[in-house]
Amino acid sequence: MTSKAVTSNTMLRWGLYAVLILFALFYLMPLFVMLTTSLKSLEEIRTGSLLSLPRELTFAPWAEAWSSACAGTQCQGLRPFFWNSVLMAVPAVAISTIVGALNGYVFAQWRFRGANLFFAAILFGCFIPFQVVLLPMAQMLGLMGIAGTIPGLIFVHVIYGIGFTTLFFRNYYVTIPQELVRAAKVDGAGFFRIFFAIFLPLSLPIITVSVIWQFTQIWNDFLFGVSFSGPGSQPVTVALNNIVNSTTGVKAYNVDMAAAIIAAAPTLLVYVIAGKYFIRGLTAGSVKG
Repeated sequence: MTSKAVTSNTMLRWGLYAVLILFALFYLMPLFVMLTTSLKSLEEIRTGSLLSLPRELTFAPWAEAWSSACAGTQCQGLRPFFWNSVLMAVPAVAISTIVGALNGYVFAQWRFRGANLFFAAILFGCFIPFQVVLLPMAQMLGLMGIAGTIPGLIFVHVIYGIGFTTLFFRNYYVTIPQELVRAAKVDGAGFFRIFFAIFLPLSLPIITVSVIWQFTQIWNDFLFGVSFSGPGSQPVTVALNNIVNSTTGVKAYNVDMAAAIIAAAPTLLVYVIAGKYFIRGLTAGSVKG
């Protein structure tokens, strides 16, 4: 390869890097504005530039956004609602992932009459708009006696998430050779023995996908949270909406920005830590199925 060609390739590579950096800066600009605004006083926000760095750092807006002063059933601050979301998201993610793994295992490796019809019905549930299920779900929660509670929210998110987790695991498990299943059956292994001894140890990539997907969907949900929660069981997204829309007098933009970052921090952290595994897990089941 000539020096001219090498120079051309180098320039092309650096040009591509420059374009990617510009796109990254463009998409990160809102986060930068949120972070800098949350560290400014109201006086500096009114007199300074939106893109300027804080002249004097203050963490008072963060303390106010996180504080949990309560009067009766009304609370100011995100802390109690943040932990409501944790108590809701962790069990819902775990249950929907386990059920989805078992469903995907059955549909991929244990064929039975009507399997395709059942799988199509589960997939259909993935495309039903949230608004359609609000009324029947509310009636069901009332009949079960868990309306307006955290267990009720867990139940809703598990039911709505099973379709997605089943799809993820089914598409991943069809890539596992059926010869392994036949050999295990010959050795006398049953349904659960095959699942726990063969399939589950190979499932880390797709478990990562399911956990990240479900956690993001559940944590960021607002519609189910505002529809099915009570005064003491509201998730952090509902509390954030209340904080932003309940300000009287001078608008506390610094508190609003701090509250938004606190509410978004868990999902941001999950993608920063495990984002590459999410992509790998999605592509791992794309060969077959």
